[in-house]
Amino acid sequence: MWATVQSAPPRITLDWLGHQNTTGFSVYSKLKGGTAWGSAVATLGLGATQYVDNSVALNTSYEYKVVRTTSNLGTGYGYVNSGIEIAMVESRGKLVLLVDNTFSTSLALKLTQLQQDLEGEGWTVVRNDVSRTAPVTAIKALVVNAYNADPLNVKAVFIVGHVPVPMSGNLAPDGHGDHYGAWAADVYYGDVNGTWTDNTVNSSSAGWARNRNIPGDGKFDQTIIPSAVELAVGRVDMYDLPAFSQSETVLLGNYLDKLHQWKVKLITAQDKAIVDDNFTGMTDAFAQSAWRGFAPLVHPNNVTAGDYFTALNAQSHLWSYGCGGGNWDNANGVGTTAQFAASSPLSIFTILFGSYFGDWDYTDNFLRAPLASGTTLTNFWAGYPNWFFHHMGLGETIGYATALTQNNGNGHYEPANPQPGRVHIALMGDPSLHMHVVAPPSNVNGISANGATTTVTWTASIETGLAGYHVYRFNNAAQAWERRTTNAVTGLTFTDNTAGLSGTVRYMVRALKLQVSYSGSYYN
Repeated sequence: MWATVQSAPPRITLDWLGHQNTTGFSVYSKLKGGTAWGSAVATLGLGATQYVDNSVALNTSYEYKVVRTTSNLGTGYGYVNSGIEIAMVESRGKLVLLVDNTFSTSLALKLTQLQQDLEGEGWTVVRNDVSRTAPVTAIKALVVNAYNADPLNVKAVFIVGHVPVPMSGNLAPDGHGDHYGAWAADVYYGDVNGTWTDNTVNSSSAGWARNRNIPGDGKFDQTIIPSAVELAVGRVDMYDLPAFSQSETVLLGNYLDKLHQWKVKLITAQDKAIVDDNFTGMTDAFAQSAWRGFAPLVHPNNVTAGDYFTALNAQSHLWSYGCGGGNWDNANGVGTTAQFAASSPLSIFTILFGSYFGDWDYTDNFLRAPLASGTTLTNFWAGYPNWFFHHMGLGETIGYATALTQNNGNGHYEPANPQPGRVHIALMGDPSLHMHVVAPPSNVNGISANGATTTVTWTASIETGLAGYHVYRFNNAAQAWERRTTNAVTGLTFTDNTAGLSGTVRYMVRALKLQVSYSGSYYN
């Protein structure tokens, strides 16, 4: 399913591909963030492939669910987040940056670049450099303190390096008895007010000591996330990847380099997605997260079935998915960690699913490996449960999708598949990432005239179809950027009134574009 929009008169059109054995469709609509779908707004016949919504307004974010019924194939679901000319997001909130202090000096310049890039995207960064040997409770206290100081604005946690890994629960989402016990659980850092205990679970049957969970061992009891997740957590961790010839420091530095290149549009990818499903025919339909999720992001005609490494080594794809019977460092039919080390797959957002490696804090782990290879920036384990990331088609971050999926224990988005709302759901990568990048202007400069005015100049962005540029000045007292332009400037200069200011004055220039996607349109 995908969406097209028009502004005059306002209209959102949902389209989907035809399917065999269909008996009908039900269409549901709500505002983005709404907690109930309510009654169907339309019931359509078996041949329908479109729904037109004329009761919409500009700059309003809607969510649609289309439910397909069949004569013998069960029920299918499609989701789109759509809107028309959604207003630009100038401030995304605060992001807690947790940096493994092993790299504070060796990667200092790259970490500074990361903070500047995050600032340019609208984040205020709260950075803490921490020891990889600290207790997870001490790391959590830093996050909670930042949240409690500004609960309305703190939205995400970005972990860089081998920051202590929480372990929790008594579960085996991959269905293997020898893997039953505590799993890696970064969601612990995103749940700021839930109760996490270490006094009831006594599970010692796992084949690996790290999974065994007994009272007082520092591993938490909780299998179900104990309360709603407030913060989107993502991790980039190159620890213990001996399949790669480079050191942990080099691998992490390489990731920070390609992350910067993506954020300023020096790396791009085609609006394509590849699905490598080695579990075809299984009723759980693990690859449904891909087939359903990719369509409103790149269009269903650009989603194809194929071999993961063959496709991604040949040409770039914005999204990719692979699943198959797995182990710590591989998934059958998809590939191995060694293949990631030996090649450079051209995908930005990937998804991998199979046994064992969803518990990602393990040697040469297959979930972490893609981030050390090619252009890949994020990865997650989707199938048990399904993930829902359709909001990215209208400019949301992958961190938003992470928290939404973690909070889907009630099945608001269906089918969730088994294991929803559990502690193993985690994102590998930068949670601030979004799909559509607008290339920034360069060479920003300011020339002051007797302190009364400052003329800000810049070199044009390479982006086509821009609406113009907005100029911001940093308010030192408020520690925040303030926009100085009322309307987007179409030229390459702006004169600002700086009378009465003293000391260093910081400026930022952002390029603005009306982004038209396969989900709708928004100012980016």
